[in-house]
Amino acid sequence: MEATIINIGDELLIGQVTNTNASWMAAQLEGINIHIREINTIADSANAIKESVIKAMDRSDIILITGGLGPTKDDITKNTLCELFQSTLIIDPGTLQQVSNYFRSRNIPLTDINRAQALVPECCTVIPNRVGTAPCMWFEIEGKIIISMPGVPFEMKWLMSHSLLPRLQALHGTEQILHTTICTCGIGESFLAEKIESWESSLPSNYRLAYLPEAGQVRLRLSCHGESLPELQAESEQLIAALQQIIPEYIYGYGEETLPEVIGKLLRAEGKSLATAESCTGGTIAHRITEIPGASDYYMGGVVSYSNALKQLLLGVQETTIEQHGAVSKQTAIEMAQGCRERLHTDYAIATTGIAGPGGGSEEKPVGTVWIAIACEQGTFFECYHFPTLRAQHQERTTTQALYNLWKIIK
Repeated sequence: MEATIINIGDELLIGQVTNTNASWMAAQLEGINIHIREINTIADSANAIKESVIKAMDRSDIILITGGLGPTKDDITKNTLCELFQSTLIIDPGTLQQVSNYFRSRNIPLTDINRAQALVPECCTVIPNRVGTAPCMWFEIEGKIIISMPGVPFEMKWLMSHSLLPRLQALHGTEQILHTTICTCGIGESFLAEKIESWESSLPSNYRLAYLPEAGQVRLRLSCHGESLPELQAESEQLIAALQQIIPEYIYGYGEETLPEVIGKLLRAEGKSLATAESCTGGTIAHRITEIPGASDYYMGGVVSYSNALKQLLLGVQETTIEQHGAVSKQTAIEMAQGCRERLHTDYAIATTGIAGPGGGSEEKPVGTVWIAIACEQGTFFECYHFPTLRAQHQERTTTQALYNLWKIIK
């Protein structure tokens, strides 16, 4: 079965409110094997609502609508759907009782405007909303299911979780769907696609692969469908094992695992420690590491040595090194990493120094240049990269690359 999500609200279109409903709803529907055909964000307009619903009914089995069910004049969804489906508004006794109880419990008088919340199209089935006053309405029109619910996120989530998802799951057959996410790093999307082309081409017909690129990373989502979930799981495990043989140096985890999380597990298992010395990344690496609960088991701390003076004072970088080679250089990165490891008494130390931009570059060292060094018992490993992106993206890509380099060394 396929679904369309329609989110109504001028506030969504002008960016005043972030549309978090769509992504949450899509994830929940995919979890019960209902595929999302499209997601539309539309204005608080009767014409927009009618056009979107009519088009969605031509393309999808299920249409889920959020927004426009409040008590004020700009909340027009209920009236518009009533008109579209050629119905009339009637008082729903259950909703009226709930609205009355809601205001009575707060010692607030029930006004005509709030009483109107209990008006619903006669052709709908009311799904009780136990956490708000606006009812959820379930329509079955021309073999399609149209569901209209409040746009307030916590009300929508309560209705979906407690009422709608169980009802929808009971509607379709026994087909199972399985999503597996493979987390890769250190290789771009196009190069990754080229490396796994033969593997991807040989996937069974009930499988599909999606590339989900991020800053310095690419997640691969392997999706399949069939009648038996255990069989799908076993087959997927075999396919992923074959992929692991092709690109072992790029796969660092699965599912929702992050690089800092995987690195933390490795360090904890080996009883090793880590410190950071950051210049161009400004503490971003330390932030990513300490987002993980329990990071104090292995992360000792870090130095944000943005100035040359602090590179010398706190990390022991030689003045002559900076004078001869510059702050953004292999030599400086090496001394930063080694000094950090020695002074903080850790097994590993990461160092970054670069030109994040937008100014500060030269012909020899253009904006985007960065040196990453990692010091450990086996020696100091270093590499130069060029990430010619905006400043924030440069810091993010450098952080990801530094963590990936550390992961490779630990592995």
